[in-house]
Amino acid sequence: MSRLKQLVRLWGRAQEGDRWLADPRPKESFWRRLSPPQLFVGSFLLLILLGTIGLKTLPGLYTGTPLSWLDALFTATSAVCVTGLTVVDTATYFTPWGQAFILLLIQLGGLGIITFTTVLIVALGRRLSLRQQALAVSVAEAAPHVDYRQLARDVVRFTFLIEAIGALLLYLGFGLKLGWEAALWPAVFHAISAFCNAGFSVFSDSLTGFRTDPLVLVPVMLLIVAGGLGFLTLEELYLWRKSIRVRRRFRLSLHSRLVLVTTAALLAIGSVFFVVFEWHVTLRALPLEAKLLNSLFMSVTARTAGFNTIDYGQATEQTNVLTILLMFVGGSPGSTAGGVKTTTLALLVLLALSRLRGQEIPSCWSRSVPHEVVQRAVGLFVVAVAVLMLASFALTASEIEHGVSAPGGFLKYLFEAYSAFGTVGLSMGVTPSLTPTGRWIIILLMFIGRVGPLTFAAALVVRRRRTPQFRYAYEDVVVG
Repeated sequence: MSRLKQLVRLWGRAQEGDRWLADPRPKESFWRRLSPPQLFVGSFLLLILLGTIGLKTLPGLYTGTPLSWLDALFTATSAVCVTGLTVVDTATYFTPWGQAFILLLIQLGGLGIITFTTVLIVALGRRLSLRQQALAVSVAEAAPHVDYRQLARDVVRFTFLIEAIGALLLYLGFGLKLGWEAALWPAVFHAISAFCNAGFSVFSDSLTGFRTDPLVLVPVMLLIVAGGLGFLTLEELYLWRKSIRVRRRFRLSLHSRLVLVTTAALLAIGSVFFVVFEWHVTLRALPLEAKLLNSLFMSVTARTAGFNTIDYGQATEQTNVLTILLMFVGGSPGSTAGGVKTTTLALLVLLALSRLRGQEIPSCWSRSVPHEVVQRAVGLFVVAVAVLMLASFALTASEIEHGVSAPGGFLKYLFEAYSAFGTVGLSMGVTPSLTPTGRWIIILLMFIGRVGPLTFAAALVVRRRRTPQFRYAYEDVVVG
């Protein structure tokens, strides 16, 4: 018995020694070990998972046979990532309840789960931790005069106010053609889908039936542009409008100026080229004012939304290539749009101009852009191009391998890949015929395009303890 007591005593001392040698710091919970990019990406993954399960299990969503698990995942990803690519006809395949469920996913995905969390925390009167601030809104450097707490509240306020005004305008436009009772649901659905830049429609031909109706196309364009500007720019425009009212000077940040100028330039350039390319093709039968209106609509929807008034399968190759370029750029940071963003394009142009002038640092409007920001823009551009090249090759190869490629198939699949990455939703008609492999590729592209390639890459990195910072010696490389 004494021998047993000695063994127990020795075991206890060994345990105390292990506790003493162990790290004295308390272990972090699983959620605290996650980085902000991992939480952001995880929130979208969770919403997509819940949307997929809902599409498979909730009753009354379909007019016929329910979607398969893969098609349910595709549809949920397209809705949460506000893309608009569909393997079935939303207008006929889903009941009004099914369309309402998709609309809920669009609204949640457009605003972002993190935005809702931030607003809830602020509404309850709790202070945001530094980690929550970094996760929710990052405006301190781009616009230090904007209060992130007020911005968090205004995100939801702006969203519902703009969507309500848009729904009212669309109700008037749809009502004159569909009747006042039948126009209510399409007005609400398209207002939310347009502001969230989703591209989903309750009409089988999208907005082709309203291609000559400015009362429908103009509100949709305004909603798309408003949703694609970004909430930070909308907040600054709101503060600028208030400053005029009280006669106080207010200066828009460099970020918002670049967003507004780049957006206006892309819209103008796109509409001019579209009207030239399609004048005698898809716009041939339209009167002059309708041709101009539709060319502007094509320029607006190509960058962010995905509504269409023409058949892109019948459009010229010049139009489809220009659409691909606009889809690649996408909307602005902090918006409901995808793509590499307007500010990335603007910074690359400023970088090229500064190099041509022999300047070291890009500058604009008497402001210099930090080197780290320029490097981030270059990195985003390179990663986006690499992802799209790889995905386009894989998509084309997978479809050809299964014998579903058609004449001109490469351009069609390239168009599909860029549309998915830019979360646009336009298609040349190949989405429903994609193979399971092709659908998985498009699902991954939609997800990466929504959360951002750099954020997605950062979420894959496991956090490690901080290591001493050092650099190796410089050595030159010949370029050009």
